[in-house]
Amino acid sequence: MTVAAEASPLAPSWLSVPADQARLDSKLWAEDVDRGPDGVLRVDGVSVSELAEQYGTPLFVVSERDFRTRAATFRDAFDDAFRELCGGVDVFYAGKSFLCTEVAHWVREEGLGLDTCSGGELAVALRAGLPGHKLGLHGNNKSAAEITRAIEADLGRIVVDSLQEVSLVGDLALQLGRQANVMIRLTPGVHAHTHEFIATAHEDQKFGLSLTTEQGPGQADGNDDGGSSPAARAVADALAHPGINLLGVHCHIGSQIFEPEGFELAAQRLLGFLAGVRDRHGVELAELDLGGGYGIAYTEADEPRPAAEIAQAMAAVVGATCGELELRVPRISIEPGRAIVGPTTFTLYTAGTTKTVRVDAAANGSEVAVDTSVTHPRRYVSVDGGMSDNARPVLYGADYSAVLASRTPEAQPVLSRVVGKHCESGDIVVRDVYLPEDTSAGDLLAVPGTGAYCWVLASNYNYLTRPPVVAVADGVARLIVRGETEEDLFRRDVQRETAVPATDPGASRTA
Repeated sequence: MTVAAEASPLAPSWLSVPADQARLDSKLWAEDVDRGPDGVLRVDGVSVSELAEQYGTPLFVVSERDFRTRAATFRDAFDDAFRELCGGVDVFYAGKSFLCTEVAHWVREEGLGLDTCSGGELAVALRAGLPGHKLGLHGNNKSAAEITRAIEADLGRIVVDSLQEVSLVGDLALQLGRQANVMIRLTPGVHAHTHEFIATAHEDQKFGLSLTTEQGPGQADGNDDGGSSPAARAVADALAHPGINLLGVHCHIGSQIFEPEGFELAAQRLLGFLAGVRDRHGVELAELDLGGGYGIAYTEADEPRPAAEIAQAMAAVVGATCGELELRVPRISIEPGRAIVGPTTFTLYTAGTTKTVRVDAAANGSEVAVDTSVTHPRRYVSVDGGMSDNARPVLYGADYSAVLASRTPEAQPVLSRVVGKHCESGDIVVRDVYLPEDTSAGDLLAVPGTGAYCWVLASNYNYLTRPPVVAVADGVARLIVRGETEEDLFRRDVQRETAVPATDPGASRTA
């Protein structure tokens, strides 16, 4: 049983002292994660101790059942909400969040499409057997080779990101004797409440085409009858190009968003823009993609909304706005990634060095009144991974949670910071978490919510090898991505062809 402890003045206000450290917060974990009678964390009955022994750590552990359940939930919730309006919704899993061949198979088997952002991601999708019409290709700077591959695979959509790309895609399609299916990405000027680096619908950033006219300040309402905005010009150019089949328009307002209002406002602005296209060109574009960005829980403070709630709110706005504009409801598509894969996965680490430091709470930015003459303890727990397998804390200041995974936690909880092994002071995995005071070398720690943008952003910094990924289903664990070895790293080095004795300084050297 956990010993009662007082909150640390160093802790953020949202972080509570756990009354029961063995309890798992269900919103942070896959549905089939629990603790066994011995207190060891399990995934569908498979203990993390077994996983660590077989595959080592760090290790990404994915619940296949949870992934499939979340994919089906988005598919069904949005279909139900939009069925009467436009016959349903096309759900494209955002591959950039996490993608490998096996996951692409799951996407195909659950009836979802797959959104790719590069030739490499497209190659994975094609390797997994997804048909072209279920695929999309994004990117603000696609190469001619990537576009050509997409056209040859008869992709369901190429999302064009600039005026230059309209001509490039259309011209390449004509050279191949094809017509490219195109959507145009727009920036509706919606400022989502998220980190500035993952907010993507404001004007001052690299993605998409603005609805704002070049002559006037402020946001356009979408009804740009003069056709002077970059978005309006892109539509006109695409409609006029014989190599382009213009399907509709696309937007993405950002990532890790909890409130539906941003999505609703973006839908209103884009529908207004489609009404302007109808009035100018006499064409009602058939499709509208509202992107993804739905938030998940990384800590106890996060409260993500159910997919059905988001879907119903968006459907109500789309239906009402189309009614006001006397516009036929376009076929809607969405692109969830993090919301599907994020909670399915946790990263398993082995603890190493621990140390306790004393910190001035006032200097630490404490949110409560403190005695500045007193310092307070913070426990540092180092693990065998870090920013090479989870770059989000150092990139975005992202918060995570952690639990002792290899035994029942019984000692008093103390405020801790889980850090990596890299030569960077910013190499922090979990900034603030209460862990048992006796957490020590050899213990296993599990960090939930690492399915999205962790493995895909992994690096070899300090020449660490990238971790394997294990999927668990029906009580069986299997590798879906092999972990790297040092030999894998050496294979990329170009070896010297000849060795030159160090005693012959005048001899030529080849490398």
